[in-house]
Amino acid sequence: MDTEVYRFKVGDFECMAVSDGSLTYAPPMFPPPATILFSNVPTKVLARVLREHDLQPEQWTEWISPYTCLLVNAAGHLILVDTGAGGLAPSTGRLIHNLKAAGVEPDDIDSVILTHAHPDHIGGNIDSEGKLTFPNARYVMWKGEWDFWTSEEAALKLDEHAKMMLAFAQRNLPPIRDRLDLVEHETEILPGIRAVAAPGHTPGHMAVAISSRRRQLLCISDTVLHPVHLEQPEWYSVVDSDPKQVVATRRRLLNEAAVEKALVLAFHFPFPGMGHVVRKGTGWQWQPIETTG
Repeated sequence: MDTEVYRFKVGDFECMAVSDGSLTYAPPMFPPPATILFSNVPTKVLARVLREHDLQPEQWTEWISPYTCLLVNAAGHLILVDTGAGGLAPSTGRLIHNLKAAGVEPDDIDSVILTHAHPDHIGGNIDSEGKLTFPNARYVMWKGEWDFWTSEEAALKLDEHAKMMLAFAQRNLPPIRDRLDLVEHETEILPGIRAVAAPGHTPGHMAVAISSRRRQLLCISDTVLHPVHLEQPEWYSVVDSDPKQVVATRRRLLNEAAVEKALVLAFHFPFPGMGHVVRKGTGWQWQPIETTG
């Protein structure tokens, strides 16, 4: 399997999971992976569950997280979900290269949906000169998300580490202002493409539901960051802004995905980040799709 582009269909829609690269989360720049991902879990409980997933807590010193964006060719529209991290690190910013390798030019894209304003999801909005990467696109974002990151509220609420994210938003969001449509409730953005409220990770975090001919794809973005979060939905990360809300969102979306047997795309899961959600006890379990290569 190509590890940077994965083609598939949702009904009549031609889709691609497209890698923007990955980032290694490890000390000293970041806390240990278990601390980042499962910040509210007692040490002994966490160690037991991680070992069930073949992770040895004392040896788990880095988390290499893929960044996977989504391209949808639907009813004459070319839609990109998230723009990746851009030049956040030498290992990121692969989106444009991979799109071009797949025959898609930045000018071809007419709609960009931003699930939220963290650096790894909006970093590709502009290039190194500050110009729009996708000059012909209209942008869609949840109004509460835009309002938070472009107001004084973020500066007051975020801790010093998180203010790096604010600086990133202040650079990457203003250039799209004149091309931006803000949504305030769940609505159809384009035929077969629906905005789904998914708050908690950030104030206006959004999922995207795609449907065609009774086939469904649910792009859950950062509702969960690691497959363990499906089995342990009460466990939250240090970057979840509202833990209580993110748990409620997880339960709603994961239950919906399981009941509907929808294909699911999770931004940080191993590429192509796609699979199905099945019920397991009081939580769920991730079943990655089978890929050939």
